[in-house]
Formats: sequence, structure tokens, C-alpha cells
Amino acid sequence: MSASILKGKKGIIFGALDPQSIAWKVAERCVEEEARITLTNAPVALRMGQLQQLGEKLNAEVIAADATSVDDLTALFEKSQEILGGQIDFILHSIGMSLNVRKGKGYTDLNYDWMQKTFDISAISFHKVMQTALKQDVMAEGGSILALTYIAAQRVFPDYNEMAESKALLESFARSFGYHFAVEKNVRVNTISQSPTKTTAGSGVKGFDAFFDYSDKMSPLGNASAASCADYCVMMFSDYTRMVTMQNLYHDGGFSSMGMNPAVLRDA
Repeated sequence: MSASILKGKKGIIFGALDPQSIAWKVAERCVEEEARITLTNAPVALRMGQLQQLGEKLNAEVIAADATSVDDLTALFEKSQEILGGQIDFILHSIGMSLNVRKGKGYTDLNYDWMQKTFDISAISFHKVMQTALKQDVMAEGGSILALTYIAAQRVFPDYNEMAESKALLESFARSFGYHFAVEKNVRVNTISQSPTKTTAGSGVKGFDAFFDYSDKMSPLGNASAASCADYCVMMFSDYTRMVTMQNLYHDGGFSSMGMNPAVLRDA
């Protein structure tokens, strides 16, 4: 990849928690490519994770913000523009959480209050981020907004639970809001559908290790790593992809195009 393809750009990275996080890797790659960024996560995540250390390493301000709160997002965008010195060129939404998954509730026995919380955190927060950014005129002309998703939005993965519907909603928001952002601000909005990735959150899904291995065998190129996803995000933030918008982009080693891989049968 060409050096410094984000030089002079300003960004906000949502959702980094620890070095296993995709958002953590994205933040590191963006700074390597000479972007300036702010980092944000919910106050509880800041207490649990290691984001302050990343901020110190990257010389990036860490701003606590609940992505489900419009007031918090408003303050985040105001402070980020003040720190970075102008409008924002790119945003990464890397947020997802299911109380039903955490508490072991199966798909046919969901707690609906928890389900609504899942949707608010994992998907509706993306709409809130974009709506708040549009109203505040946060995004620079030609900017890029990304959210991370998963193929369970299109196919059945029973243990992924109601996170599958969350990702389907997230992808729909990217398409629908992507139209409005393109027309009004020439800003592009896309989702990246990533391979199963051994993050702190991903590893909490029941049977994750077995499925990770299955996906790795099914994918002709193998599972895409968090580091390679970060590279892809950097490309999507760069000017090389200025005409790509309203797309769900698979970054999964070919898994999404496969019916069956003989390697899986050989190992069965």
C-alpha cells in the first residue's frame, strides 16, 4: 500500500477496547498513514479496556461518549473538531453488544428488553452517529463513513442470535443514509462484512472457536485478520475509493461466495 494515503485527514474511531479490537488496529493504521484521529468509546468500556494507553501511543485524544446518546455524540463531534482543527474526513463505527448473547439466552427465548438494547447499541447508534454528524455539518466534502458488519445479516448463524438482525439493520442504515449523505455532502457510507475475528467481543459467541476454524477452511484465502481489515478500512477512508458508496463489502477471504470447500469435507 502506498505510504501516507491519509496524510492531512482527520478521523474519529469508535469502539476500540483492547489490542484485539479491529478498531484498535484501524486506529494504529490510520496514524501510520499520517491521519490525525480522536478515539471514543462508552464510559464503561473506557473503565474496562485499555483505550487510554492507545491514545497515549498514538497521541490521540480519548473522548468518552455513549453512541446511543445524541447529547454525547454532539459533544464528541464538537470536541473532536476543536482538537483536530476542522471538519472530519472519516468515521469508523465498530460497536456491537448483545445482552442476550452475554447472558446465554437462545434465539427462541430472547429477552425483548435486552433485544431492544442490542438494536440501539449495535445498529441504531450508527444512524444516530450519521444523523448527528449531518445536522452538525461535521463531515468534510468527500469524506468516508464505515461500519463493521458480519455475513449473519444475510445467512443463518444460529448462535449469533439477534445480532444478525442488528447487522441487517446496520447495513440498511448504510444504504439509506448513504444516499442522503452522498446527495447533500458528497460523503460515502459503506459497511465492511468481516471474517470471524478473534476479538474480545467475537470470542464471546457460543462455539466461536469451532466456527472460526470452519470459516477458515471454507474461505479460499482463509479468514481475514483484524490487521488486514484495518488495511481495508484505510483504503476506504482514502481518496482511492471516492466513488464507492452504499455498499456492503465482503472482507472474508472468499467465504461469502463459497458453497462448499473440499477441504472441509476432507477434514470431516
